[in-house]
Amino acid sequence: MAHRLGLYKIKNKLEDLGLKYTDPETYNDIVSKIKETKEEQDAYIKDISDILKNALNEEKLDYIIKGRPKSIYSIYRKMKNQGVGFDEVYDKFALRIVYKSKPHDEKFLAWKIYSIVTDHYRPSPSRLRDWISSPKTTGYEALHITVMGPKGRWVEIQIRSERMDEIAEKGYAAHYKYKQGTTEESGLDVWLNLLKEALENSETNAVNFVEDFKMNLYSKEIFVFTPKGEIKSLPKGATSLDFAFSIHSEVGIRTRGTRVNGKLVPLNYELKSGDQIEVITSQYQKPTVNWLDYVTTSRAKNKIKNVLNENTKKIAEEGKEILTRKLRHLKITLNESVVNELVNFFKLKTSLDLFYRVGIGAIENQQLKDYATQKSNTFINFFKNKIKRSPSTASEDIHKQVISSNYDMLVFGADQDKLDYKLSSCCNPIPGDEVFGFITINEGIKVHKKDCPNAISLQSNYAYRIILAKWIDSSQQEFKAILHITGMDTIGLTNKLTKVISDNMNVNIQSISLSGEAGIFNGQIAVIVQNNTILRRLIDNIKKIDGIEKVTREYKN
Repeated sequence: MAHRLGLYKIKNKLEDLGLKYTDPETYNDIVSKIKETKEEQDAYIKDISDILKNALNEEKLDYIIKGRPKSIYSIYRKMKNQGVGFDEVYDKFALRIVYKSKPHDEKFLAWKIYSIVTDHYRPSPSRLRDWISSPKTTGYEALHITVMGPKGRWVEIQIRSERMDEIAEKGYAAHYKYKQGTTEESGLDVWLNLLKEALENSETNAVNFVEDFKMNLYSKEIFVFTPKGEIKSLPKGATSLDFAFSIHSEVGIRTRGTRVNGKLVPLNYELKSGDQIEVITSQYQKPTVNWLDYVTTSRAKNKIKNVLNENTKKIAEEGKEILTRKLRHLKITLNESVVNELVNFFKLKTSLDLFYRVGIGAIENQQLKDYATQKSNTFINFFKNKIKRSPSTASEDIHKQVISSNYDMLVFGADQDKLDYKLSSCCNPIPGDEVFGFITINEGIKVHKKDCPNAISLQSNYAYRIILAKWIDSSQQEFKAILHITGMDTIGLTNKLTKVISDNMNVNIQSISLSGEAGIFNGQIAVIVQNNTILRRLIDNIKKIDGIEKVTREYKN
């Protein structure tokens, strides 16, 4: 956290103290070796400094040169990562050149000093770090170069203006000193907005809050470009959909597709530094539950969740009106008592669950008729009222309810396929448990709880036979359906088809392909729907289009 806040002195001290108490033997060994070689290191740094001072003085630059050894922890980390001993860590020390400059000359002078340094010492091309053109999200700015010094030793040289040095030393607090008079959004504003978003998300638990906080204060970052060449920083692992939300929330929720470096890519495409991203939007586009798997940043996740919740409430309000009409046909008036009975009849938890499922078509007319038949039997109804729990009622404000998770379906793999399975008797998993599938030789897929006593043994010895599995709410699950259409070729047929599909609630077109010959056409449409009721309604509406002869659904074996 100190590193993300730009408090580098505190960060280095904490790292050294952490090593001192977690691995005291290694810590003390490095400290003793630093002391043994201190005199030699000081002399080495002085030799390099004297040469650079003479060159910089010739250019009449106002500067100071600081020599500093690397922190104990950073030396330890290099030893561990590179698998070398203390003597083989060559850049155990660094030089820092801090120069005075007017704001508009900072970049020019930094590269001028870089040119002077590399005139005397050969740089490592792979170890140039330009954080002046693209500052870190912590606000850190500097040029870092690693050069080959005397005796064949690598030396890191940092080049900073006085402003950059003060921000590096004091963190974001120093930004306020230099922010006066600026009108464009600074790195500080960006950072504070990220922090604010992490703190504002009050619906998360403590563990998720910490994870969101770490994600907002990017541990590792990449730099990507907008179509106009503006640079944006994102956490490593961010996707093209994350980029869309980083531009603006409205851009994110209307994202229909993305192009990276001119090529159309999926929304979950992982970005790399240097990528240029174009976002394709549509006013008809809206987020789906699957989008939560496409993003990594908490900003995007929170915005998607908010939109999904709003859509759920909107569908629930429409569902309440639909339910009122359907019950009226069954001579039943929708009131608080009836809502309570329906919630219990369908084994739900709240009235919002009920209205939402009616809204998406998950509750069919026949099920409501079954309820009406049962309701007419006053004897059965009497005993059901005695034993039922009191659910959330219709009088409750829909906007204050949260739709419950009704885990009733087990799916497998990244594509959430529906496969045959058996529940393992060793741990007896139930809907809602965290589980995994184990492919057996004779019994197909056996489902185990993740904390099953046999889980570690199975996962370590038979990792190749483990398959991802999870319980889901089938009413929230979308699926793809492919429709084959034949009929007479007429003008404007494509427009009519897309209009009918878009007019059907909760249906998205994934692809559409039509071809005609001699007045007859054949077409294929792939749609994303939430359940079979919606799909049947869509097929019926397509059949009503003038010229449509036949509509069939493709079933894969």
